[in-house]
Amino acid sequence: MAVACPFCAIVAGRLEASVVAETDTALALLDLRQAVPGHVLVVPRQHVEDIFAIDPALAGDVMQLGVRVAHALRAVFDPPGLNLWQSNGHAGGQEVAHFHLHIQPRRLADGLLRIYPHGVPAPTPRDALDRMAERIRLSLPPDGASPTPRSAS
Repeated sequence: MAVACPFCAIVAGRLEASVVAETDTALALLDLRQAVPGHVLVVPRQHVEDIFAIDPALAGDVMQLGVRVAHALRAVFDPPGLNLWQSNGHAGGQEVAHFHLHIQPRRLADGLLRIYPHGVPAPTPRDALDRMAERIRLSLPPDGASPTPRSAS
């Protein structure tokens, strides 16, 4: 467990949380900072820093609980949209070093998460997309295999 991890403290019962749902492996709770009403976080009970450290089966458990929560949010808030949002690393906006999935009911013009703050970019040329896809494809770990940890640089 990481030192002072608030999600680990919630899982251990040392910090309060407004729990929405739980399973043996994951917990869904309302975010203390409601960016939009119904903003839920789904966290694994086990401390896992980010997407690069999470076991694929555990990631599946978190996502399954996330799908259940999404259906409940639709029933309660009837939003015209919904976001699933998961951040990794400081540059990605991760504020707590414990994997977590944000589930947010969305309304038009709610001011949250503007994907293209400078306008929608022009399409990338197909040859550039194909080269990028090939590089990614060649780096995929085999199904069920854990990737080799990235060296610190």
